[in-house]
Amino acid sequence: FPVTINPSPHFPHVVVLDFGVKRSILESLRRCGCSLSVIDGNTPLISILDLHPDGVLLSNGPGNPTSYLKAIETTQELLSRHIPLFGICLGHQLLALASGANMTRMKQGHHGSNHPILEIDRSTVSISSQNHDFTIEEKTLPSCLKVTHRSLVDGSIAGIRRQDKPACGFRGHPEASPGPHDTHSLFYHFITLMEQSRCRKEPIFTKS
Repeated sequence: FPVTINPSPHFPHVVVLDFGVKRSILESLRRCGCSLSVIDGNTPLISILDLHPDGVLLSNGPGNPTSYLKAIETTQELLSRHIPLFGICLGHQLLALASGANMTRMKQGHHGSNHPILEIDRSTVSISSQNHDFTIEEKTLPSCLKVTHRSLVDGSIAGIRRQDKPACGFRGHPEASPGPHDTHSLFYHFITLMEQSRCRKEPIFTKS
């Protein structure tokens, strides 16, 4: 670590916190024109900042998200610095926990590639790939989080966005293609967050 992919000073530089990241996610970011540094998910904040990221991807991974205490703390620190974040599956859950929500184990997890997801703002339905056993406990949702996607299987929260920070999360796997790349636009939304942050007048990579 770090593993560098598509290095270029002219591309958005994404630091990937690897909790079990899939190669297809990295390939999707590369195809979107990102330069990637893939590092261990437990990497200290100071080492992440030393890589000067334009954004940080919180990857998918196994297990109970509440057990990733160090990653939750690091996510909170990244949020405090307004560094753009995109959480996928486990990463989505870590973003929720770092924002103050709680997790609950689902009676029946979502697994497979035919899960319909509603994008609330656009009132559109996408077919997605899902692989998880935990979900955000709705009654604990803090005001700083907006629900962007819901499962049409059981109504559970499938996507979130911070209303005060450049951060978003999706519970599924947007690089998968059960439909015509239905949820791939989430990667471009992440790139938009990075581009907007690059235009900020104040620096976002200051160290405490």
